[in-house]
Amino acid sequence: MIDGKFNEFVDIVKKLRIECPWDREQTNDSIKDATLEEAYEVVQAVDEKDYDELRKELGDLLLHVVFHSLIAEGEKKFTLEEVIEGIQEKMIRRHPHVFGSVEVENSEDVKKNWEAIKLDEKGRVSVLDGVPENLPSLQRANRLQEKASKVGFDWADKKDVWAKVLEEIEEMRQAENESSKEHLEEEVGDVFFAIVNYARFIGVHPENALRRTNNKFINRFHYIEKKVNESGRKITESNLEEMDKYWNESKTILKS
Repeated sequence: MIDGKFNEFVDIVKKLRIECPWDREQTNDSIKDATLEEAYEVVQAVDEKDYDELRKELGDLLLHVVFHSLIAEGEKKFTLEEVIEGIQEKMIRRHPHVFGSVEVENSEDVKKNWEAIKLDEKGRVSVLDGVPENLPSLQRANRLQEKASKVGFDWADKKDVWAKVLEEIEEMRQAENESSKEHLEEEVGDVFFAIVNYARFIGVHPENALRRTNNKFINRFHYIEKKVNESGRKITESNLEEMDKYWNESKTILKS
């Protein structure tokens, strides 16, 4: 059933690629930003536990996978079939404990094997190779630290990680008194990197944590706007004292 539906879906995208002027004009480069947006919409649906929306967004993302593949196929780069074959082979190769004779005790062993296999199969020079440069910075920092950790470059105790956070904060504060904006920016970056490290060490994904806080800020600020609007005024006609009052009020009324 799935094979039939998938083939039917691919035929639809092929038809669009041939007969629709807009679809026909697209390239892998022209739709890459939309692909990234669709991926984030999948993440948002997961965060909101909106499974009806998740079903739809996964469909949109699947469209992009097929569309990208057909564009490349038309340019004789690779085919959709090769994309599928490639990921099948990769999953089998990177799971020797499932499809081979390798034994593992836990998920940490699986992760270590995964990274070792990746390093070997792609001929990478560094353990840090393969982390996309265009990942959100918090997420990229987390992945770089995870990869370094896999080969033993990591702290032994979380109190030492926290001490590093405090050290970096103090260096940032000292840099404020200097005239070098570049140095201050560097120290601010060090603070973020250290906090990401601490978050990773205590089992919190920094990107997820900050996204949750961003959403909380949006919800609370919307509450402020709503209360000000109810008085017949615009948010620009309010003041910090009033907004702070509604902000504190929102913390007791809103769940997040």
